[in-house]
Amino acid sequence: MSNTDSVQEDAKCLFCAIIRGAIPAFKVYETEHTLAFLDISPVSEGHTQVIPKYHARTLGDLPDEYLADIGPVLKKVARATGAEQYNVLQNNGKLAFQHVDHVHFHVVPKTKAEDGLVLSVEANWPARQADKAELAATLEKMKGRL
Repeated sequence: MSNTDSVQEDAKCLFCAIIRGAIPAFKVYETEHTLAFLDISPVSEGHTQVIPKYHARTLGDLPDEYLADIGPVLKKVARATGAEQYNVLQNNGKLAFQHVDHVHFHVVPKTKAEDGLVLSVEANWPARQADKAELAATLEKMKGRL
Protein backbone atom coordinates (compact mmCIF):
# COMPACT_ATOMS: atom_id res chain seq x y z
CA MET A 1 0.00 0.00 0.00
CA SER A 2 1.40 3.40 -0.93
CA ASN A 3 0.21 6.89 -1.64
CA THR A 4 0.84 6.24 -5.35
CA ASP A 5 -1.97 3.68 -5.12
CA SER A 6 -4.22 6.55 -3.92
CA VAL A 7 -4.41 4.97 -0.48
CA GLN A 8 -3.44 7.13 2.48
CA GLU A 9 -1.17 5.62 5.12
CA ASP A 10 0.58 6.83 8.29
CA ALA A 11 4.01 5.27 8.84
CA LYS A 12 3.62 5.61 12.64
CA CYS A 13 0.14 4.06 12.82
CA LEU A 14 -0.22 0.61 14.41
CA PHE A 15 -3.15 -0.34 12.15
CA CYS A 16 -1.37 0.87 8.99
CA ALA A 17 1.55 -1.40 9.98
CA ILE A 18 -0.88 -4.33 10.29
CA ILE A 19 -2.31 -3.53 6.85
CA ARG A 20 1.24 -3.41 5.38
CA GLY A 21 2.05 -6.75 7.01
CA ALA A 22 4.83 -5.24 9.14
CA ILE A 23 2.96 -6.42 12.25
CA PRO A 24 1.37 -9.88 12.10
CA ALA A 25 -2.34 -10.31 12.69
CA PHE A 26 -4.90 -13.11 12.83
CA LYS A 27 -6.85 -12.04 9.73
CA VAL A 28 -10.53 -12.99 9.79
CA TYR A 29 -11.62 -11.41 6.50
CA GLU A 30 -10.23 -9.01 3.91
CA THR A 31 -11.44 -7.03 0.90
CA GLU A 32 -9.77 -4.44 -1.30
CA HIS A 33 -10.76 -1.66 1.14
CA THR A 34 -11.17 -3.40 4.52
CA LEU A 35 -9.28 -5.70 6.88
CA ALA A 36 -10.80 -7.62 9.82
CA PHE A 37 -8.51 -9.25 12.38
CA LEU A 38 -8.81 -10.67 15.88
CA ASP A 39 -8.19 -8.21 18.71
CA ILE A 40 -5.05 -9.21 20.67
CA SER A 41 -6.72 -8.08 23.91
CA PRO A 42 -10.20 -9.53 23.40
CA VAL A 43 -13.04 -8.80 25.77
CA SER A 44 -14.86 -11.90 24.48
CA GLU A 45 -14.08 -14.81 22.18
CA GLY A 46 -14.17 -13.59 18.57
CA HIS A 47 -13.64 -9.89 19.42
CA THR A 48 -12.58 -8.53 16.04
CA GLN A 49 -11.23 -5.21 14.76
CA VAL A 50 -12.56 -4.10 11.37
CA ILE A 51 -10.52 -1.32 9.77
CA PRO A 52 -10.37 0.53 6.46
CA LYS A 53 -7.18 0.15 4.41
CA TYR A 54 -6.98 3.93 4.39
CA HIS A 55 -5.56 5.97 7.24
CA ALA A 56 -8.34 8.22 8.48
CA ARG A 57 -8.55 9.40 12.07
CA THR A 58 -12.36 9.63 12.20
CA LEU A 59 -15.38 8.62 10.12
CA GLY A 60 -15.56 12.18 8.80
CA ASP A 61 -12.05 11.77 7.32
CA LEU A 62 -12.81 8.45 5.61
CA PRO A 63 -13.68 8.37 1.88
CA ASP A 64 -17.18 7.00 1.26
CA GLU A 65 -16.04 3.99 -0.79
CA TYR A 66 -14.13 2.66 2.24
CA LEU A 67 -17.06 3.26 4.57
CA ALA A 68 -19.44 1.58 2.11
CA ASP A 69 -17.20 -1.50 2.07
CA ILE A 70 -16.99 -1.78 5.86
CA GLY A 71 -20.74 -2.32 6.45
CA PRO A 72 -20.97 -5.69 4.69
CA VAL A 73 -17.68 -6.78 6.31
CA LEU A 74 -19.06 -5.98 9.77
CA LYS A 75 -22.07 -8.17 8.99
CA LYS A 76 -19.90 -11.08 7.78
CA VAL A 77 -17.60 -10.84 10.80
CA ALA A 78 -20.53 -10.68 13.24
CA ARG A 79 -21.97 -13.84 11.67
CA ALA A 80 -18.55 -15.53 11.71
CA THR A 81 -18.35 -15.15 15.50
CA GLY A 82 -21.30 -17.52 15.83
CA ALA A 83 -22.90 -15.24 18.40
CA GLU A 84 -26.52 -14.23 17.88
CA GLN A 85 -25.95 -11.12 20.00
CA TYR A 86 -23.05 -8.69 19.68
CA ASN A 87 -21.98 -5.07 19.91
CA VAL A 88 -20.50 -3.08 17.05
CA LEU A 89 -18.58 -0.18 18.55
CA GLN A 90 -16.82 2.72 16.79
CA ASN A 91 -15.28 5.69 18.61
CA ASN A 92 -14.20 9.06 17.16
CA GLY A 93 -11.72 11.13 19.18
CA LYS A 94 -10.24 10.95 22.65
CA LEU A 95 -13.42 12.08 24.44
CA ALA A 96 -15.21 9.16 22.78
CA PHE A 97 -12.46 6.73 23.97
CA GLN A 98 -10.67 6.30 20.63
CA HIS A 99 -7.20 4.93 21.50
CA VAL A 100 -5.79 4.31 18.01
CA ASP A 101 -6.06 7.26 15.62
CA HIS A 102 -7.22 5.11 12.71
CA VAL A 103 -10.92 4.46 12.11
CA HIS A 104 -11.80 1.05 13.52
CA PHE A 105 -14.88 -0.89 14.51
CA HIS A 106 -14.98 -3.45 17.29
CA VAL A 107 -17.25 -6.46 16.77
CA VAL A 108 -17.79 -7.82 20.29
CA PRO A 109 -19.71 -11.12 20.51
CA LYS A 110 -22.03 -11.53 23.50
CA THR A 111 -22.83 -15.09 24.58
CA LYS A 112 -23.33 -14.33 28.28
CA ALA A 113 -23.98 -11.15 30.29
CA GLU A 114 -20.38 -10.93 31.52
CA ASP A 115 -18.89 -11.03 28.01
CA GLY A 116 -16.95 -8.08 26.78
CA LEU A 117 -18.52 -4.70 26.60
CA VAL A 118 -20.93 -4.22 29.50
CA LEU A 119 -23.39 -1.37 29.15
CA SER A 120 -26.10 -0.50 31.58
CA VAL A 121 -28.66 2.12 30.65
CA GLU A 122 -29.22 2.96 34.30
CA ALA A 123 -25.54 3.33 35.20
CA ASN A 124 -23.78 4.48 32.04
CA TRP A 125 -26.24 6.16 29.71
CA PRO A 126 -27.13 9.53 31.23
CA ALA A 127 -30.31 10.01 29.22
CA ARG A 128 -32.77 12.80 29.87
CA GLN A 129 -36.07 13.79 28.32
CA ALA A 130 -35.62 16.58 25.74
CA ASP A 131 -38.48 18.93 24.96
CA LYS A 132 -39.78 19.48 21.41
CA ALA A 133 -38.27 22.98 21.12
CA GLU A 134 -34.81 21.68 21.98
CA LEU A 135 -35.14 18.81 19.50
CA ALA A 136 -36.35 21.18 16.76
CA ALA A 137 -33.39 23.53 17.36
CA THR A 138 -30.95 20.62 17.27
CA LEU A 139 -32.52 19.30 14.08
CA GLU A 140 -32.12 22.68 12.35
CA LYS A 141 -28.45 22.91 13.35
CA MET A 142 -27.77 19.41 12.06
CA LYS A 143 -29.63 19.93 8.78
CA GLY A 144 -27.59 23.09 8.23
CA ARG A 145 -24.39 21.03 8.45
CA LEU A 146 -25.47 18.34 5.96
